Amino acid sequence: MPENKIKPTRPGRFHNAGPGNLGPEDFSRWYRAECAAAWEGVDLRVLSSIAGELLKVRDLGRKVLVMGNGGSAAISSHIAVDFAKTARVPGRPLIRSVALTDNVEFLTAVANDLSFDDVFVAKMEALLEPGDLALLISGSGNSKNLVKAARYAKSRGAKTVALLGFDGGKLKSLVDLALVVPSDQYGVIEELHMGVGHILTFYVRQLESRPTRRAPARPRARPRPSQPRG
Repeated sequence: MPENKIKPTRPGRFHNAGPGNLGPEDFSRWYRAECAAAWEGVDLRVLSSIAGELLKVRDLGRKVLVMGNGGSAAISSHIAVDFAKTARVPGRPLIRSVALTDNVEFLTAVANDLSFDDVFVAKMEALLEPGDLALLISGSGNSKNLVKAARYAKSRGAKTVALLGFDGGKLKSLVDLALVVPSDQYGVIEELHMGVGHILTFYVRQLESRPTRRAPARPRARPRPSQPRG
């Protein structure tokens, strides 16, 4: 797989905040262009492989455990809901997805009594089984609790998938499938991570659903006028 090479955007006065000194319209154009360029750099072969693993987990009745920190925690919750609810197809198994970020009582108990580095591993100790899929979401790819979670998931026989940014960080080499958004802008990275979640969700839903739009009807041929007899 080709390496994603990033040319960092000139940060101006604020790192990862854009070029600086732009009005709202120009900044919007810049941001839109950054998102478009990042999408062009996403390896769709990896995305296709992730979709295949998601279907496999669904059909085998295994679980998808989603996790991340900060903005990636919000994305984790959103994706877990979409997988379980929006991606359901009548007559097919449900995707049994859980966001490990949703129980604040458990997270704070582990962070207080043990370490924040252990919050995801501690939850997986109770939930993870061989054949499950661990979906780790991180902009930097270097969050200690996610690095520990990836190693633990692999040791338990789970498939590991990561949505990453920048150069992929430590997680890129730890997981089975790494989708790297080639950007150094956290906003852009998170936009695309959420987009990947939506692509996977609606890919599964449309795969076996009836099309919502009919193909345009072909125009009927007009009858030729009858020719007068000689």
